Amino acid sequence: MAAHRVVVVGAGFGGLAVARGLARAPGIEVLVVDRTNYHLFQPLLYQVATAGLEPADIAYPARGIARRLRTARFRSAEVLGVDWDARTLRVAHGAPIPFDSLVLATGAATATFGVPGAAEHAFGLKRLDDAVALRSHLLRQFEMADADPRLIDQGALTVVVVGGGPTGTEMAGALTELFRNVLARDFPRLDIARSRVVLVEMAPEVLNGFHPSLRASARRELVRKGVELALGRSVAEVDADGVRLDDGRELPARTVLWAAGVRAVAPETGLPLARAGRIAVDPDLAVPGHPGVWAIGDVAGAVDGDGTPLPQLAPVAIQGGTHVARQILRRRAGLAGEPFTYVDRGTMATIGRRAAVAQLPLGIRLTGTLAWLAWLGLHLVQLIGFRNRLSVLLNWAWNYLTWDRAARIIVDVEDPRPEPGIGDRARSEASGP
Repeated sequence: MAAHRVVVVGAGFGGLAVARGLARAPGIEVLVVDRTNYHLFQPLLYQVATAGLEPADIAYPARGIARRLRTARFRSAEVLGVDWDARTLRVAHGAPIPFDSLVLATGAATATFGVPGAAEHAFGLKRLDDAVALRSHLLRQFEMADADPRLIDQGALTVVVVGGGPTGTEMAGALTELFRNVLARDFPRLDIARSRVVLVEMAPEVLNGFHPSLRASARRELVRKGVELALGRSVAEVDADGVRLDDGRELPARTVLWAAGVRAVAPETGLPLARAGRIAVDPDLAVPGHPGVWAIGDVAGAVDGDGTPLPQLAPVAIQGGTHVARQILRRRAGLAGEPFTYVDRGTMATIGRRAAVAQLPLGIRLTGTLAWLAWLGLHLVQLIGFRNRLSVLLNWAWNYLTWDRAARIIVDVEDPRPEPGIGDRARSEASGP
């Protein structure tokens, strides 16, 4: 009898949780499909972008993971769509991929909410090449300003971070430490005091989902580190020269990081969609009207008991993947599906060295060094692979003891922004009225 073939689209947290949940199931064959050939530990992308870690520290070969799971295989392919009648995936190269059960775990991308110029001129931070491109771009700005300090007035050493959630606050804190404690020594002739990190957030506080006391603590730490806060403000426009806020204020900046939101990413499937483009799912995460098809993580329109969409976070994807693996086995045994219940085990965010906030179950709230150590420990444990854990631990120890960042390397990658000096406002001024 042929094995039941489960195809998982996406090698992220959720997709791997499905594969692990079915690893020892008899009569099951799992194929994980992803455009890239690695699993990416996204929570540490910002440390690659700020020269604290190397790309290989937070990426692990997907085939290396699959070979340790008895029933799993991996294939690198870009999924274009689904042939529902033939129950196959259409891929960019190679033969269609047949499936008996299908799990969509394709994750999310940066959402710019239609802000003019944001997609063209702002950096996202969802992929590994995003982080490498941002790191190289930042280092180039310092090299250019060192050669021509007049560029500082044009925003060469200014970074605008849009979004005051965990990604935005972590980036803002890490950037100020990079500028003032590392690059200040690399560029002794530059007036690093003129560098700026501006954090723009629509809400009146950063870390909106955290307890008010934690939000206040994070705000104090950001201000102490020198981050300029533009709270209660939104971005009206982005161009190659900077951003314009909704109050008309213009911030000259050669670097804009967009950390204000995410959107679901899914191949062309024709499946029904819920809020924010996420795939509609039943309480057990099955896609209605499509037997044997599930969606999990960022791409799934799952809701809690009050009808509120579940957050697009790694713990939701992991728990969803484990749940769906269990549901596939139940369906195979002729049992009814079980509703998915997300258990919130807490949320953390770090603002820099010995500065973090942690919101844990039972009303436990941590700040400062204790929260920072908890954040370090959790992320170290969650990394895949002993080599990755050891490399990250050694890098963190080196950074802490020396205030140095070893990954200050400019890599020749494609920069999504136009060349400095030919931005929209610069072109307008050059051409005259």
